[in-house]
Amino acid sequence: MARAKRILAAALCLAAVPATAQAEGATATGAGSVGAVHITVDGQQATAEPIAPCAVGGTAANQADPVFVGATTRFGLGSTKCTRNADGTASVQVEGTRFETNALRIYGGPRITVRTFKAGCATTANGSTGSMELGSVSGFEVPENIPPNYRITVPGRAQGDPPMAEVVLNELVVPHPPDGSLVTHALHIKLFPQGGPASGDIYVGTAACDPYGA
Repeated sequence: MARAKRILAAALCLAAVPATAQAEGATATGAGSVGAVHITVDGQQATAEPIAPCAVGGTAANQADPVFVGATTRFGLGSTKCTRNADGTASVQVEGTRFETNALRIYGGPRITVRTFKAGCATTANGSTGSMELGSVSGFEVPENIPPNYRITVPGRAQGDPPMAEVVLNELVVPHPPDGSLVTHALHIKLFPQGGPASGDIYVGTAACDPYGA
């Protein structure tokens, strides 16, 4: 299993938007969470709604004690901060520690761990930027520099078996057509994306920003 002392990645989204979207008096917004889980493993459902959520204009900062999700997944201490800046822009910062999931172990797959993680975003005059950071990862191979939406396939146990998971690092979700907003997930694990004995999604470190408050 791969281990890395520290893996850094930054992604930029400065989407041009039509003039009609730049409404006078529009207010930037943002939201963040340490993570979220919606999975079914060995017939057992496990769910964690967004952990320690924050929102610009709502809960400005939040903290989370360790969270156990079912029998397979754990998040350590985490924190979120959502800020509206003096110039009207918004920023979101998410930090977490000691994430691990054994959801694939009963199928012969790896134990996935991330010792530390960060996700963040900020609005600009006409778009948003996103960034993420992972530290001490095990359970899958990672590149030295992580481009946006970098996908890793966890293969099935035997040749010809469907993949156990798709792991997406530095996941960026933007609308089409773009409107300047984005969502950044530091890590997104999709269980058995082609079907199999388990299903669902695990999100680790999420930050969302919208310069126009849509």
